[in-house]
Amino acid sequence: MAPWKGLWGGRAVLAGRDAYRGTPVVVRMENPNSWSISEIDDDEDDDDYGGGRRRRRRRRRGKNAKRIIWVLLLKAHRAAGCLAWLASAAVTLGCAARRRVAAGRTDADDGAPAPVPASAPTSPPPRRSRLYAFIRALLLLSLFLLAAELAAHANGRRFAAAAVSLGSLHASWVRFRAAYVAPPLQRLGDACVALFLVQSVDRVAQSLGCLYIRLRRVRPEPVSPPAVPDAEDPGAGYFPMVLVQIPMCNEKEVYQQSIAAVCNLDWPRSSLLVQVLDDSDDPVTQALIREEVDRWRRHGVCIVYRHRVLREGYKAGNLKSAMSCSYVKDYEYVAIFDADFQPYPDFLRRTVPHFKDNEDLGLVQARWSFVNKDENLLTRLQNINLCFHFEVEQQVNGVFINFFGFNGTAGVWRIRALEDSGGWMERTTVEDMDVAVRAHLKGWKFIFLNDVECQCELPESYEAYRKQQHRWHSGPMQLFRLCLPDIIRCKMAVWKKANLIFLFFLLRKLILPFYSFTLFCIILPLTMFVPEAELPDWVVCYVPALMSLLNVAPAPRSFPFVIPYLLFENTMSVTKFNAMVSGLFQLRGAYEWVVTKKSGRPSSEQGLAAAPATKCQQQREDEEAVTEQTGTTRTRRYNRMYKKELALSLLLLTAAARSLLSKQGMHFYFLLFQGVSFLLVGLDLIGEDVK
Repeated sequence: MAPWKGLWGGRAVLAGRDAYRGTPVVVRMENPNSWSISEIDDDEDDDDYGGGRRRRRRRRRGKNAKRIIWVLLLKAHRAAGCLAWLASAAVTLGCAARRRVAAGRTDADDGAPAPVPASAPTSPPPRRSRLYAFIRALLLLSLFLLAAELAAHANGRRFAAAAVSLGSLHASWVRFRAAYVAPPLQRLGDACVALFLVQSVDRVAQSLGCLYIRLRRVRPEPVSPPAVPDAEDPGAGYFPMVLVQIPMCNEKEVYQQSIAAVCNLDWPRSSLLVQVLDDSDDPVTQALIREEVDRWRRHGVCIVYRHRVLREGYKAGNLKSAMSCSYVKDYEYVAIFDADFQPYPDFLRRTVPHFKDNEDLGLVQARWSFVNKDENLLTRLQNINLCFHFEVEQQVNGVFINFFGFNGTAGVWRIRALEDSGGWMERTTVEDMDVAVRAHLKGWKFIFLNDVECQCELPESYEAYRKQQHRWHSGPMQLFRLCLPDIIRCKMAVWKKANLIFLFFLLRKLILPFYSFTLFCIILPLTMFVPEAELPDWVVCYVPALMSLLNVAPAPRSFPFVIPYLLFENTMSVTKFNAMVSGLFQLRGAYEWVVTKKSGRPSSEQGLAAAPATKCQQQREDEEAVTEQTGTTRTRRYNRMYKKELALSLLLLTAAARSLLSKQGMHFYFLLFQGVSFLLVGLDLIGEDVK
């Protein structure tokens, strides 16, 4: 759009062309938030009127008022749009928070209670969480201490008579905390800082290893290169017998796309068998999955449906039961995909060749990618965590140690390695890590392929993510208690034993959640009320910021979320710490297994071919028909409030208010933002909003 000379030119236009001293510009606006300004070259006109060089010098010396006005107007428009967006977001959050408080549902509720028959025995009421009681006691103590500090800072202006007694009580408290409270608190803080530094060194070392792999372009290569495809003989090549297993349980949102993806794998059908291992107790889901399997069988796919009568051992029991079938002995490898995973058609062609002429190889693990990583803030933060896990942790351990924890899916096992390590066991909730550790103790090697991806879903609600993290952090502690004697007795190199005990289990599974919760959620707020014990600024800000940058590096598009990621990781420490302690000491909830809820989002990049006559509308019609026949009803989902997170938010905000009295700026901002983060998570405002 050219400048408006008639309206904005003023006296310069009325006085003629000689009076024009500005620079003509063109403003291009594609949308309210995207605009650009470019100057128009009018050197010929200046030369025509003479004195072109002198006028160009004047033009460089002065600023164009029109250009400045345009910039100011466009910036004001953008600022107004940002303010409107912030106001809308604040109103939305406020309305959601009001709904949570009005509903009154907390994490202690399992939803709407089902009617219980009169003859059924009554179950005892659930015990109150000891961790929640501890946090609540700290909150009450902090509120009392804050009130006492405020009273002491009031200087007795209005209550002169009580000033002496308050002053003496405050002086007694100061002497007591300096002598008896501050020393143990400082020692505990120093111990947590030491653990924090050790874990930070480990993370830096892993990041440097990943950098080395990327710069040197290190990648696992098959011992025997795969055969070049022959147009005359497409079946020529290495195509051993492969068994594909899809364990699932009440997952009617995703069964269709996962079965379709596996049935479209580019592998000779004579060398492939698909097992759909359905542990669903919902008759609607059972009927739908069985019908889907029949549809693919009618179109030439070798696929079987298995449903257990005795559903014991969760996923491990399901896989163990499937491996006991008589026809499994005819297969050499087994690929496992959870119900929400959608492998690319060339998955087996890129993983199975690594086993050829490599008899020591027991597992080939592929990387996960996510179809819903940009769905909400929760999925974005999960994507940061898992990108670091695969890009750095799994890849570095696979290249330098040939060992890492099996991720439970998107991997191919040599069946002989599974049998040699004892097969699937139901003794923990992390059966994948269990079998990987036992295979490592038997001498089997693992390969991680960072360039082979398998798409899946991230939990979109905080409730599902919280339960998933509880299982992932409780199970390793159960496994550590069970495997420690075997690791000590095992005949393997001492450095491998040290890596397995101190790095794999203790540092990354026990120490990390311990110091994250203890240091940043307990010790830091307590130091505000006990100033004699202090944490330096580099512990509170600089080192955590550096570690967050290292975590975000494998996902460059997520750099704007560095600060939310840092705060969210500290917020999740309460869940991880609780799970770690319950698994280590066999407390209530240690063996809890809840299937992660999925939404059934298909991959937009793969273009997988669905089964004939299998459409979303057809699926809904089948589901409604089966629902009417069985008389079942759909389970309703709710957003909940989480009491531990809310109590910690109040504790941190109280400590932030106390830090203002001591003028500790860095600590105040950290406690303030961390308290707000706990508040948002406690009100379930970070993930899916279930209405």
